Amino acid sequence: MRLDAAALEMVAANEADWDARAALHAASRFYSQPAEYWFGDYEWEDLGPLDGRDVLHLQCHLGTETIAFARRGARTVGLDLSSRSLEEARKLAGNQKADIEYVHANVYDAVEALEGRQFDVVYTGKGALCYLPDFAQWADVVHQLLKPGGSLYIVEFHPLLNAMGPVALPGDTDDLIIRNDYLEGRGAIAHDSTVTYTGDQVPGRQRSFEWMHSLGEVVTALAATGFHITRLRESEVLQWPRFNAMHQTPRGWWRLPDEAPRIPLLYALLATTSD
Repeated sequence: MRLDAAALEMVAANEADWDARAALHAASRFYSQPAEYWFGDYEWEDLGPLDGRDVLHLQCHLGTETIAFARRGARTVGLDLSSRSLEEARKLAGNQKADIEYVHANVYDAVEALEGRQFDVVYTGKGALCYLPDFAQWADVVHQLLKPGGSLYIVEFHPLLNAMGPVALPGDTDDLIIRNDYLEGRGAIAHDSTVTYTGDQVPGRQRSFEWMHSLGEVVTALAATGFHITRLRESEVLQWPRFNAMHQTPRGWWRLPDEAPRIPLLYALLATTSD
C-alpha cells in the first residue's frame, strides 16, 4: 500500500468506527430486507449469469448483498476492513445457508490478502467509494484482482447525492441543497456525529473520514488503469427515503415526487479488462 501516514491514520479511524457500528447495523430494521432488495433489476442485466463464476465483493460490510451472489451460483468472496462487520456477515451467511468466504483486509491490501487470486467479477458500491483516500491506487488494485476479460461493477451513490448528503442530519430540510463538495481535491471530510445511518446512537463512536470522488475522477482513473468502460447508468431511485417527500415505487425503492427535479441518486458503471 502506498498511502501516506495521514491517510493510513484516517483509514484506521474508519476501521474503528465500522467496528463500533457493526452489531447495531446487524440488529437494525434497515438491514432486515432480503438480500435481493438491495439490487436494481438493471444490475442483474449488467452482470449477466453468475453461476460458476468467481465474484469478489469489496467493502462488503454485513454481506447482505454478498449473499445474493452466492444464491445465484457464484463462488463468492466478501472483503472488508472491519473485523466486527465480518463477524456479523458470517452469522448472517450461516443463517441464510450461503456459502461465502469472508476476508478481513484493507481494500488496498486485497491483492496480498487474497494471495494473488483473480476473479471474474469485482463488485462494490452503495456507500463504499467515499471511504477511499486514493481512487487511482484503488483502480490499480482492482485491475490486479480481475482475470483477463473480467468485469468491475460499481453501483454507488451518485456524487450529486453525496454533495447533498446521502442521509438526513438533525435540522435538515427536504430542500435539494448542496451541502458538500461534488468534486474531489480538498482532502478528507471529517464526521463526528454519534448517530449512524440506521438511526442508532453509537456509544463512543469514533471520528470517521470520507473522500469525494466525482464521476469524472472515477471514469478517468479507470480508463487510465486500462479498463474499458462499457456502460454507465444514472438512476433517480434509492433503496431508502433520503427525503421525506419521496414516494415508494412498486419495486419498494424510493423516488422524489413528480413535481421535483429529476436528479440522479445512484449510478452504475460496468468496466472490463482486456482479454
